[in-house]
Amino acid sequence: MTLYRRLESHSAGRALLALLAGLAVALAHPPFGVLPGLLGFAILLRLADQATPARPLAAAFFRGWLAGLGYFALSVWWVTEAFLVDAAAHGWMAPFALVFLAGGLALFWGGGLWLYRLARPRGPARLLVFAGALALAEFVRGHIFTGFPWNLPGEAWRAGGAPSQAAALVGAYGLTWITLALAASPGVLPGLPRRQAMAVGAAAVAVLAGLYGGGAWRLATAPEPRDTAPLIRIVQADVDQKTKWRPENLDLIFDDYVRLSALPAPRRPDLVIWPEGALPAVIDDLLAPGEPYPVVLAQTFAPGQVLMLGANRVGLGQDGALDYFNTLVAFQRMEASGLEVVGIYDKHRLVPFGEYLPLGETMTRLGLRSLVNMPADFTAGPPPQPLTLPGLPPVQPLICYEALFPRFTGQGAARGGIRAEWILNISNDAWFGATSGPWQHLNLSSYRAIEEGLPLVRSTPTGVSGVIDSRGRLQPGAWMSQGRRGVIDAPLPPPDGPTLFSRLGNLPFAIMLLVSGAIAVTSWIRRR
Repeated sequence: MTLYRRLESHSAGRALLALLAGLAVALAHPPFGVLPGLLGFAILLRLADQATPARPLAAAFFRGWLAGLGYFALSVWWVTEAFLVDAAAHGWMAPFALVFLAGGLALFWGGGLWLYRLARPRGPARLLVFAGALALAEFVRGHIFTGFPWNLPGEAWRAGGAPSQAAALVGAYGLTWITLALAASPGVLPGLPRRQAMAVGAAAVAVLAGLYGGGAWRLATAPEPRDTAPLIRIVQADVDQKTKWRPENLDLIFDDYVRLSALPAPRRPDLVIWPEGALPAVIDDLLAPGEPYPVVLAQTFAPGQVLMLGANRVGLGQDGALDYFNTLVAFQRMEASGLEVVGIYDKHRLVPFGEYLPLGETMTRLGLRSLVNMPADFTAGPPPQPLTLPGLPPVQPLICYEALFPRFTGQGAARGGIRAEWILNISNDAWFGATSGPWQHLNLSSYRAIEEGLPLVRSTPTGVSGVIDSRGRLQPGAWMSQGRRGVIDAPLPPPDGPTLFSRLGNLPFAIMLLVSGAIAVTSWIRRR
């Protein structure tokens, strides 16, 4: 405590504390799971309260930005790995990508603390203003431009654990508000009268007990497995992204996927899943007349079996130019006619700089280009809707990046008029190697299962792949870690009934923000 107070008493020390607070919070996320790191928010609240009297708003913004810089630098450092896949072409961008990404995302944390300091709330209720200001900043981060809601503070809880179950009620953003208020509560205790301090402490303990107790109850009441559930096979071929696109490797990779798909099992899988971008080719070329690939696939699968795979495909745009899509294609083996396409989903939310270049011509002139091995940027598909495939429950596909967004599945159901009974997330996490990125992506996508009360099947070429139930839990024996090759055979877990979040969306979170705003306005009026 003495060292802390010494740091707190100097401007350079306060800057260091802000940076360390952000790093500590980042350690709460997978694969680290150091939940006490969330107490970094308590330090951040104190630093905002102690902002320099001469320029309090600027000081609060700067300290929030420093905390965000530490948080995002540690949270998204793995993004540099994608630039090293083709180091000769993109390697020089890696350090710039991390600096600009972490520094840019940190602006939202700076804005959140600026807003909190602008309100200048007093007393213990300022805790809720702090939670509201920073949660609002995170909501804006997830929605401005294309949005990048990676590692929301509320998603620091391990998906499938008791506290994560609150997302079924209030979603990831609502859980972020709760997490911020809970983690920052020690920051308001110093200087409070004893009675108020005890009340804040008791409220924090009650909220924490509610998260664990209510979550434990929900976990204990999960729906029972069904004997008639479809059997799903996930194929993880462990294909290295650095060598994948060499022309001579196409047949080797295709044969590997085919061999794994055809492995014997006590019960024939109803559905076989290959991950995003499974094959280093455009699917239209592979299925062209005279190509051997459709024949081999038809021989591999039995009549009635369905194959879903991630692929690049080409379409003719309205201007006559070719459009490229990141696509999930569903095939079924027919009795007489061989393999037929029975469903297509084109990715709707594309990754900036990965699948398309914002301000494309300008960026190209600066020497930048997207990372995809395609002649042009991808084109966004239509808004999502569930797919209905023969012999399978309706499914909402999410391709890679799309699994970050709360409400994406619910919005698809609203458009399609039917509720999906499971979620399929295919992703090419091979871009990020054996880093923390795939583990974080697994955790984030599992929150979509909790929010919607739906099981989720996740397929990646190098891990982490697995089957996740409607409570966000990886099923025992039904997952495969990074760097492993093989198949996962598992029955599809049952869906739950619609959750509160699936019915109301972010309305509970909006109410939380209104509470925070009302306290802030009341405080501002009293100060005036």
